Amino acid sequence: MTFLGFKNQLFDLACFNIYQVYAWQPDFDRNNLTRWVKKGYLVRLRQGYFAFSEYKSKLDYSLYFANRIYRPSYISLHTALAFYGMIPEAVVQITSVTSLKTVSFNNDFGEYSYKNLKENLMFGYELKPVADNRTMQFATPEKALLDLLYLYPFYDNEQELEELRLDEDYLHDDLNKDLLVDYCGKFQNKALDRRIKLLFKTYDL
Repeated sequence: MTFLGFKNQLFDLACFNIYQVYAWQPDFDRNNLTRWVKKGYLVRLRQGYFAFSEYKSKLDYSLYFANRIYRPSYISLHTALAFYGMIPEAVVQITSVTSLKTVSFNNDFGEYSYKNLKENLMFGYELKPVADNRTMQFATPEKALLDLLYLYPFYDNEQELEELRLDEDYLHDDLNKDLLVDYCGKFQNKALDRRIKLLFKTYDL
């Protein structure tokens, strides 16, 4: 098996897992992957998941891979809030929520963090376009904010909410407050209801 033949077959997937390789080539020698990672042809994303090195120079693929290497999941929390310009900090981790267990992975594309959310709370995301006609699952601004306040319960007083430094122009002009309240109701969580009321008071919404 030459790397060129392998690449011609799988390159368009961008990232792939070992089961996809075996589905194509049942007698594939897994040691090839280890060798190609050492040579820099492939990047190991997590156990059993790989990407072609060329994708490191392509825009948005670090985000795209977040959905692919741990499923079901969608990008939310700090990464989504930074993407929408709701928080001032640049975010180092790529943060997602998942109905699977909480976990994190480090690889050449970034640091991936996944927080567990109950299956019935896995809503409020949309498909955003990425390069090459691909899409990724990404929380709406309202759901990203709710996921944050639900999963980080220390945001339960005005001081903590102020230290989030949410962009007030965004909150007043762009945030869909009706949708936020509607989504909040689906959590059926009194503590979260309280935090949202406190958020409205803190930022004068």
